[in-house]
Amino acid sequence: MGMKKKVLSATLCAVMVGSLAAPAFTVQAADDTLVYWSMWEATEPQGQVIQEAVDAYTEQTGVKVDLQFKGRTGNREALQPALDGGTQIDIFDEDIDRVNGMYGKYLLDLEDLAKENDYEATANAGLMAACRDAGGGTLKTIPYQPNVFAFFYNKDLFEQAGITEEPKTWDEFKDVCQKLKDAGITPMTMDDAYATCVIGYHLARLVGEDKVKEIVTEGEWDDPAVLQMAQDIEELASNGYYSEMVGSNVWPAGQNTELALGTAAMYLNGSWLPNEVKEMAGPDFHWGCFAYPALTDGANGIETNNFGAQVFGINKDTKLAKEAFDLITFLTKGEYDQKLADETVGIPADTTNTEWPEMVECAKPVIEQSTNRFTWACGVESNVDMTPVIKENFIKLMAGSITADEFVSTMQDAAK
Repeated sequence: MGMKKKVLSATLCAVMVGSLAAPAFTVQAADDTLVYWSMWEATEPQGQVIQEAVDAYTEQTGVKVDLQFKGRTGNREALQPALDGGTQIDIFDEDIDRVNGMYGKYLLDLEDLAKENDYEATANAGLMAACRDAGGGTLKTIPYQPNVFAFFYNKDLFEQAGITEEPKTWDEFKDVCQKLKDAGITPMTMDDAYATCVIGYHLARLVGEDKVKEIVTEGEWDDPAVLQMAQDIEELASNGYYSEMVGSNVWPAGQNTELALGTAAMYLNGSWLPNEVKEMAGPDFHWGCFAYPALTDGANGIETNNFGAQVFGINKDTKLAKEAFDLITFLTKGEYDQKLADETVGIPADTTNTEWPEMVECAKPVIEQSTNRFTWACGVESNVDMTPVIKENFIKLMAGSITADEFVSTMQDAAK
């Protein structure tokens, strides 16, 4: 899985806007050392770029940084106990919802620091709003490495089927599926790891994420939206729009052996997907991307999407808030933001970095049109006890081995 978004001088702000060069900081001596716990491994492209940026920051500013690569598991297992124990950790990073949720009580309010440095002048507005939403209305994190969850597709297969426009509505989506099938092309596939994202997106399109969470946590599987969702998916399955392997695919089988090799045209996944399958897909794979289609009389449309980012947080107990914000700016603006995008085939966080890696260029319209945000799986994983049951039976629904009515009744029984 690839398995979802400074206190600097006025001169610095002027230099940064429209420039890909690394921000130029006023050199300052510092006896203290910034401690930064990173979620990456030192050998990963992200870790390598971050290390290079930290070294350059120290060289330019004189501020020493103790950069500790913990890896995803190490960070998730050790960060909270370390913070609780008073370990000096000035900066840490992780997924937007995890940082603002699990570690929210440790975070420094960044509103004043961001305002003083006009940080948001070149930041993605949607991601900054998402950080505020996740922080309870206050900016407590800074996003980097943005991502979006949407339909990624093979442009050549669309062209082969005579499809000239990306679908925006459910009816248009079904029409695309039929054209692909008529051309002898499997319309789409899915892996078990992302099955909850499919049901979540569809339900959230119908009734919104808050209602999805209510259905899942309160066991309201008799809600009419659940049956509507199940009937929509049953129709896709009965029409043969899913791969024959959708019922047995264990990640990453679908993305690697079907989508990347050109035997299936579409796959609902994150913008990290092209990078994950690039060796299998090869240089001649032409990527397309569109938002999950709007549903008739739904609660939202293609302006609302599951997008997010990794984020930086600053410990509220830090004695080096200015230096910490400076380093975050150094990493999320200019040269190193662009380099991080290039080396990871990712999306830049700095809006002045307009050159996106070719493989993810297709996601730009979806990111730019996204003004409202779904969280991961659009709320359908809100009840951890139900998640395995939801996943198992939804996969059966996609595979056509149970009906919509059977899906609903199974979920009702499981929630009792």
